Amino acid sequence: MPSSMNQVAGGDRTMSSPMNQPEEGNRTVSASIDRAGEGSRALSSSTEPAGEPRPEQAAPLRAGQGASASVLTRRIEEANAAGRVAFIPFITAGFPTPAKFREALRELDEGGADIIEVGVPFSDPVADGPTVEETSRRALAAGVGLRGILEELAEGAAGRRAPVVLMGYYNPFLQYGLARFARDAAAAGVSGCIVPDLPVDEDGPLRAVLEAQGMALIPLVGVNTPAARMRAYARGAAGYVYLVSVLGVTGERAAFAEELGEAFTRAKGVFSLPLAVGFGFSGPAQLEGLPFRPQAVVVGSALLRFLDAGGSAADFMRRLA
Repeated sequence: MPSSMNQVAGGDRTMSSPMNQPEEGNRTVSASIDRAGEGSRALSSSTEPAGEPRPEQAAPLRAGQGASASVLTRRIEEANAAGRVAFIPFITAGFPTPAKFREALRELDEGGADIIEVGVPFSDPVADGPTVEETSRRALAAGVGLRGILEELAEGAAGRRAPVVLMGYYNPFLQYGLARFARDAAAAGVSGCIVPDLPVDEDGPLRAVLEAQGMALIPLVGVNTPAARMRAYARGAAGYVYLVSVLGVTGERAAFAEELGEAFTRAKGVFSLPLAVGFGFSGPAQLEGLPFRPQAVVVGSALLRFLDAGGSAADFMRRLA
């Protein structure tokens, strides 16, 4: 586990608009990692109509009560108790190739990642900077889709220490079928989801099916989110809170505005969960320059560029140690 993660950071992510991914229909998804030459067993052959699903028959667990949701909080708290900021790498599923993604996922886990965020590629991102947008484009071109991602995660779930969080836009989850997605994601060892384009006013259907499976719907708040809006997110928050460090798209920054410190203080006064800061971090110097100490940081673009240049996730983790 990186010993200097009281210093490390980085971030990159995705938001979305209308669904234009044909491979993510409500039929059985054919654009999977299997089609890219990476065989894996199918999680489910059932289909569900798209749209608003009925909640699972079992009563949903209260937010934060599920085992998978609580492990996210616990991993961050364990890192903090050891005197360091928790490290959460982000990697786009299927990037640089499906085979190399599988290897990178294993190396991130073995290298000491506390939590791993896996990005679900989407064809119409609106919050991604050029790095994550390009990785999504290449993954989609390789035939990577949501069903294949879940199959891939399921194959390695038993031996993986770090809990996995899926980060992606709402349309692929909706078209997959929300209840079916929650069941398959739980079976694949997923502990939670971050959906940047799903506002708290509309997250009830997805939250219900995730909580029924013990998973977290992790809130995403920004430097311009007022306290009243944060309180709305806090009522159903679980796992941890993702604090977006900038106004704008993802990508590395040399410095951050003072509003970030104000937003962190505001969020600390509202949420009882750990705060993870992401979007724009690229190295230890940035974390040292912050006027506060986050509980966790998310590294995205820096890792993706390192992998694209031929580096390994294992080497990236060693550089952070």
